[in-house]
Amino acid sequence: MARRIADLWDPQGERHDVPTFPWGLAPEGLATRDQLVAKGLRPRGKAVAQVMWFSSKSPEPRFARLYEIATASPPRPRSPGQLASLAAAMRARRTCPECGEIRTYCLPTSLGICTPCADGFTAAA
Repeated sequence: MARRIADLWDPQGERHDVPTFPWGLAPEGLATRDQLVAKGLRPRGKAVAQVMWFSSKSPEPRFARLYEIATASPPRPRSPGQLASLAAAMRARRTCPECGEIRTYCLPTSLGICTPCADGFTAAA
């Protein structure tokens, strides 16, 4: 089957569940979730359309849901408990189990320890 941009053009939503547009041809006023987050917004409600494109990674077309920018709103502020929980989780990701130091970066999951410990450069205590 040939890959054609015309196969992705479905503004009435007849072939797909929702109105579908090729990459870069979506109407103004619609944005993907990532685009809304970049603007400091969160989508509210269901997706109203989608964009589709062909990728070399998959024989099937890929898609991204589109949300109305007008109905998007800022995210709710996090509670003090949520902030404390996130801080503890990040501290755990940065703490080396071998030397016990808290690093400025998240430990690589492939090593499970900080890079100085993996290289054998731990400081003598």
